[in-house]
Amino acid sequence: MNRIVGIALIVIGAIVFMMGFNRKNSLVGEASSVGTSVANSVDGGARTPKHVGYMIVGGLLAVAGIGVTARGSSRLP
Repeated sequence: MNRIVGIALIVIGAIVFMMGFNRKNSLVGEASSVGTSVANSVDGGARTPKHVGYMIVGGLLAVAGIGVTARGSSRLP
């Protein structure tokens, strides 16, 4: 059961990461990056575009899936 959950987390993490990566390379992502940098330069904030959040969450899900899969396979049945 742990392997199934781990593999599901890896797949979902990869999908979310790719959503962020595709958004980064799109026109919407470029506009978001420019808008965020302009807003940060005006008021000194620490904003990040949405695609960064997608990529971070996707990476964390994939790492969690690898951890669950590795932990589940080391136990004896």
